[in-house]
Amino acid sequence: MPTQSNTGGMSRVLLSTWALLLGFGILMLGDGLQATLLAVRADQEGFSATTTGLIMSAFYVGFLSGSLLAPKMMVQVGHVRVFAAFAALASAAILVHAVFVQVPVWIALRLVSGFCFAGLYVVAESWLNDRATNATRGKLLSLYMVVTYVGAGGGQLLLNLSDPGGYPLFVLTSILISIAVVPLLLSASESPHHEESVNVRMAELYRISPLGMFGMFMVGLVTATFFALGPVYARRLGLELKEISWFMSAAVAGTVVLQWPIGALSDRFDRRLVLIITSVLAGIAAIICIPLTGTPIVSLLLAVALFCGLALPLYSVCIAYINDHLDPTQMIAASGTLVLVGGLGAVTGPLLVAMTMDWIGIAGFFWCLALAHLFTGLFGVWRMTRRRARTGGPRLSVTPTGMHASSAAYESIQQQAREDWEDWEDPEDPDAAGEDSPPTPGNS
Repeated sequence: MPTQSNTGGMSRVLLSTWALLLGFGILMLGDGLQATLLAVRADQEGFSATTTGLIMSAFYVGFLSGSLLAPKMMVQVGHVRVFAAFAALASAAILVHAVFVQVPVWIALRLVSGFCFAGLYVVAESWLNDRATNATRGKLLSLYMVVTYVGAGGGQLLLNLSDPGGYPLFVLTSILISIAVVPLLLSASESPHHEESVNVRMAELYRISPLGMFGMFMVGLVTATFFALGPVYARRLGLELKEISWFMSAAVAGTVVLQWPIGALSDRFDRRLVLIITSVLAGIAAIICIPLTGTPIVSLLLAVALFCGLALPLYSVCIAYINDHLDPTQMIAASGTLVLVGGLGAVTGPLLVAMTMDWIGIAGFFWCLALAHLFTGLFGVWRMTRRRARTGGPRLSVTPTGMHASSAAYESIQQQAREDWEDWEDPEDPDAAGEDSPPTPGNS
């Protein structure tokens, strides 16, 4: 249960979480810097796109396992110890990258980094969820995601401070991760309680929402691919170091600007229609990026901002659409499966797209991203012929979430959904939901 009373305002919640958000923003500066730094350094070392994709995919393998195992670890030893241990490992791992520039070592280190960062996110989000109330949960989680995106975007710009071929940027990343520990730990007066849940099987969740699951996989694939291989693509275009940082920051800026409008549209209209139209537009935007290699950098940055602004918010839409079709008792159990599906896409994407880039050239980067979105749109059109739009009942409001959101963030969103459901359903009329209640798992 939240430690705050339901009468507490947003100002009281911010007073109890500002240090936590500050520390997480610093942590994201380090995370944003290390991802771009490693991709650029790998290309400088002459690694092929396929090799770089394999290295970067390893992060998401570790992240996936960390998202699933960290909650169990917190139950056993507590939030503070888990956070301190993961921060120490993550800080050390980035330094070892600079010492041993070898493919097997980097793959192993990326596995460790992914595992550690997943644990850090789970701990931070658990604390935020514990401090939130029914009245502040959505606002607080939205602010958390804004901090996440701004921190990640700022981390891209730090790439300009030194040569990726040297040690300073690796040291800076380690410093940022280490400093982030201080406000995060000092902000917690009491560790939250975390209860384990059993995941809903993937096949069962697919039967409930085929489009939502397909969309989760594809958006996970696209998001991980862009942040893993985007710096490689930009460098092979001949962009300078500062231009590479602008290229990646433009992606974050586009996402921040369009996240809320797309979410608001999906709350107002049929989510499937929003998902289809936005996916097709994202596919077109990706195609537009392909011939811009010889144009002024501003044109490419605007196109990239448009593409990511359309593509990345679809993760939130897919989560909301799936939860629209779940019984409130299934929502927490399903969160681990949603993490798993997005993680599978994140692991697959960088390696698959990297192999395509080695095969047909750098144009394969945006061609793959375009096809992923166009396929999603086509699959959505087909699904609309198979199931009518859901009507009636409470709908889960779209709150900004990204690929790095863990099951703890989903639990916060889904807790709000359960409370909305309880408020909507008349306790004295067991048939109040009637025909407008969410379909059962057997209805697809």
